[in-house]
Amino acid sequence: MNIRQATSADLDQVAPLFDAYRQFYRLAPDLAVARAFIAERLGRGDSVIFVASEGSEALGFVQLYPVFSSTAARPGRLWLLNDLYMTAAARGKGSGRALLARAREHAIATDAVGLFLQTARDNTTAQGLYESLGYRRDDHFLVYELSVR
Repeated sequence: MNIRQATSADLDQVAPLFDAYRQFYRLAPDLAVARAFIAERLGRGDSVIFVASEGSEALGFVQLYPVFSSTAARPGRLWLLNDLYMTAAARGKGSGRALLARAREHAIATDAVGLFLQTARDNTTAQGLYESLGYRRDDHFLVYELSVR
Protein backbone atom coordinates (compact mmCIF):
# COMPACT_ATOMS: atom_id res chain seq x y z
CA MET A 1 0.00 0.00 0.00
CA ASN A 2 1.17 3.48 -0.88
CA ILE A 3 0.19 6.63 1.00
CA ARG A 4 0.94 9.96 -0.60
CA GLN A 5 -0.07 13.57 -0.19
CA ALA A 6 -2.65 14.43 -2.84
CA THR A 7 -2.02 17.09 -5.45
CA SER A 8 -4.24 18.43 -8.21
CA ALA A 9 -3.06 15.48 -10.32
CA ASP A 10 -4.94 13.17 -7.89
CA LEU A 11 -8.28 14.94 -8.28
CA ASP A 12 -9.86 12.19 -10.39
CA GLN A 13 -8.97 9.59 -7.74
CA VAL A 14 -9.96 11.62 -4.68
CA ALA A 15 -13.26 13.09 -5.95
CA PRO A 16 -15.11 9.74 -6.22
CA LEU A 17 -13.88 8.78 -2.74
CA PHE A 18 -15.09 12.12 -1.38
CA ASP A 19 -18.46 11.62 -3.11
CA ALA A 20 -18.76 8.16 -1.49
CA TYR A 21 -17.79 9.68 1.88
CA ARG A 22 -20.62 12.21 1.56
CA GLN A 23 -23.03 9.40 0.66
CA PHE A 24 -21.94 7.55 3.82
CA TYR A 25 -23.31 10.57 5.71
CA ARG A 26 -26.61 10.25 3.80
CA LEU A 27 -26.08 12.97 1.22
CA ALA A 28 -27.18 12.45 -2.36
CA PRO A 29 -24.51 11.34 -4.85
CA ASP A 30 -23.06 14.31 -6.69
CA LEU A 31 -19.66 13.72 -8.24
CA ALA A 32 -19.57 17.22 -9.76
CA VAL A 33 -19.99 18.83 -6.32
CA ALA A 34 -17.40 16.50 -4.80
CA ARG A 35 -14.93 17.19 -7.61
CA ALA A 36 -15.38 20.98 -7.37
CA PHE A 37 -14.97 20.94 -3.59
CA ILE A 38 -11.78 18.85 -3.63
CA ALA A 39 -10.37 20.85 -6.57
CA GLU A 40 -10.89 24.05 -4.60
CA ARG A 41 -9.25 22.63 -1.45
CA LEU A 42 -6.23 21.40 -3.41
CA GLY A 43 -6.01 24.57 -5.48
CA ARG A 44 -6.14 26.92 -2.49
CA GLY A 45 -4.10 24.74 -0.17
CA ASP A 46 -6.92 24.91 2.39
CA SER A 47 -6.39 21.33 3.49
CA VAL A 48 -3.93 18.48 3.40
CA ILE A 49 -5.20 15.27 1.82
CA PHE A 50 -3.45 11.91 2.00
CA VAL A 51 -4.51 9.10 -0.32
CA ALA A 52 -4.00 5.38 0.23
CA SER A 53 -3.67 3.34 -2.95
CA GLU A 54 -2.62 -0.03 -4.23
CA GLY A 55 -1.29 0.16 -7.74
CA SER A 56 -3.57 2.55 -9.59
CA GLU A 57 -6.57 1.88 -7.30
CA ALA A 58 -7.37 4.52 -4.65
CA LEU A 59 -8.44 2.81 -1.41
CA GLY A 60 -9.24 5.80 0.77
CA PHE A 61 -8.26 9.26 1.94
CA VAL A 62 -7.94 11.47 4.97
CA GLN A 63 -8.40 15.24 4.86
CA LEU A 64 -6.94 17.60 7.47
CA TYR A 65 -7.72 21.28 8.05
CA PRO A 66 -5.48 23.58 10.10
CA VAL A 67 -6.98 25.34 13.12
CA PHE A 68 -5.57 26.98 16.24
CA SER A 69 -6.28 26.32 19.91
CA SER A 70 -7.09 29.36 22.03
CA THR A 71 -7.11 27.31 25.22
CA ALA A 72 -3.70 25.75 24.52
CA ALA A 73 -2.37 29.26 23.79
CA ARG A 74 0.80 27.79 22.32
CA PRO A 75 2.52 28.21 19.03
CA GLY A 76 1.50 25.52 16.63
CA ARG A 77 -1.81 24.52 15.22
CA LEU A 78 -4.21 21.70 15.68
CA TRP A 79 -5.23 19.61 12.71
CA LEU A 80 -8.91 18.91 12.32
CA LEU A 81 -9.15 15.40 10.92
CA ASN A 82 -12.36 16.24 9.11
CA ASP A 83 -12.72 13.36 6.66
CA LEU A 84 -11.61 9.74 6.65
CA TYR A 85 -13.02 7.30 4.13
CA MET A 86 -12.08 3.83 2.94
CA THR A 87 -13.72 1.90 0.12
CA ALA A 88 -15.75 -1.09 1.28
CA ALA A 89 -13.15 -3.46 -0.22
CA ALA A 90 -10.33 -1.77 1.73
CA ARG A 91 -12.02 -1.77 5.15
CA GLY A 92 -10.50 -3.99 7.79
CA LYS A 93 -7.21 -4.34 5.92
CA GLY A 94 -5.18 -1.62 7.67
CA SER A 95 -5.63 1.20 5.17
CA GLY A 96 -7.53 3.44 7.58
CA ARG A 97 -4.98 2.76 10.30
CA ALA A 98 -2.16 3.64 7.86
CA LEU A 99 -3.87 6.90 6.84
CA LEU A 100 -4.35 7.87 10.48
CA ALA A 101 -0.69 7.10 11.18
CA ARG A 102 0.27 9.33 8.25
CA ALA A 103 -1.97 12.12 9.62
CA ARG A 104 -0.22 11.77 12.99
CA GLU A 105 3.20 11.95 11.30
CA HIS A 106 2.08 15.11 9.50
CA ALA A 107 0.96 16.68 12.79
CA ILE A 108 4.33 15.91 14.36
CA ALA A 109 6.24 17.19 11.31
CA THR A 110 4.32 20.48 11.36
CA ASP A 111 4.91 20.93 15.12
CA ALA A 112 1.19 20.76 15.79
CA VAL A 113 -0.41 20.66 19.22
CA GLY A 114 -2.48 17.64 18.14
CA LEU A 115 -5.26 16.20 16.03
CA PHE A 116 -8.98 16.17 16.74
CA LEU A 117 -12.04 14.81 14.99
CA GLN A 118 -15.72 14.14 15.32
CA THR A 119 -17.74 11.27 13.99
CA ALA A 120 -21.33 10.11 13.98
CA ARG A 121 -22.53 8.51 17.21
CA ASP A 122 -23.48 5.36 15.31
CA ASN A 123 -20.12 5.04 13.51
CA THR A 124 -18.86 2.53 16.05
CA THR A 125 -16.38 0.90 13.67
CA ALA A 126 -14.51 4.19 13.24
CA GLN A 127 -14.75 4.92 16.96
CA GLY A 128 -13.06 1.61 17.72
CA LEU A 129 -10.27 2.42 15.28
CA TYR A 130 -9.72 5.91 16.75
CA GLU A 131 -9.66 4.61 20.31
CA SER A 132 -7.24 1.81 19.39
CA LEU A 133 -4.83 4.50 18.17
CA GLY A 134 -5.02 6.55 21.37
CA TYR A 135 -7.73 9.06 20.49
CA ARG A 136 -9.84 9.85 23.56
CA ARG A 137 -13.55 10.55 23.35
CA ASP A 138 -14.50 13.96 24.73
CA ASP A 139 -17.57 13.67 26.92
CA HIS A 140 -17.11 17.16 28.35
CA PHE A 141 -17.95 19.46 25.43
CA LEU A 142 -21.05 19.58 23.25
CA VAL A 143 -20.96 20.41 19.55
CA TYR A 144 -23.34 23.10 18.26
CA GLU A 145 -23.91 24.19 14.68
CA LEU A 146 -25.51 27.26 13.17
CA SER A 147 -26.42 27.27 9.50
CA VAL A 148 -26.23 30.70 7.92
CA ARG A 149 -27.27 29.66 4.42
